[in-house]
Amino acid sequence: QVNSKQGGSPCKEKQVVLLSPLGRIEISGCEKGVHEIKLPKTSLLPRGAEPSALCEVCEGAEETPEPLQQCTAWLRAYFCEPGSTGSLPVPAFHHPLLQRDSFTRQVLWTLLNDVKFGEAVSYKQLADLAGNSRAARAVGGAMRSNPIPIIIPCHRVIRSSGDSGNYGGGQLMKEWLLSHEKLQKEKLAR
Repeated sequence: QVNSKQGGSPCKEKQVVLLSPLGRIEISGCEKGVHEIKLPKTSLLPRGAEPSALCEVCEGAEETPEPLQQCTAWLRAYFCEPGSTGSLPVPAFHHPLLQRDSFTRQVLWTLLNDVKFGEAVSYKQLADLAGNSRAARAVGGAMRSNPIPIIIPCHRVIRSSGDSGNYGGGQLMKEWLLSHEKLQKEKLAR
């Protein structure tokens, strides 16, 4: 149960499970928006970062609120036809962290809007983009608390050294996502 910002009644939360190349991705949300995307805890990832036809909703497809439908459509496109994500609507978000005004929210929205598919940005560069050049550590905290991974692409934030850095889904998953995007971007450029 997640309470709305106004302290009103709790949301009627629904869950959808998407089978993806990374494993089972759990998505929760309500009529107002997506609350959270939970990545699988996995150490086995597919070889190569090829797009996969295997990406389907395996649980919770009945009576799915529109934001969850948009979220699953967006994630499916991300894994199967990455070039089409730019033309899809980003689902509404309804996580408390993304409702209240904060530096974390600013950083996550900046990341979503300014760091495009196949690009990477350092923690310091993202702090600059979000309006506080000395807040690289705070950017790291914002990445750790990101409730909507992949759509809000915290995997695109890397260390200034070029090292991939930490990731909630694990370093292997972060490297897989970065290489998936790099490969797809190169294909689209051809």
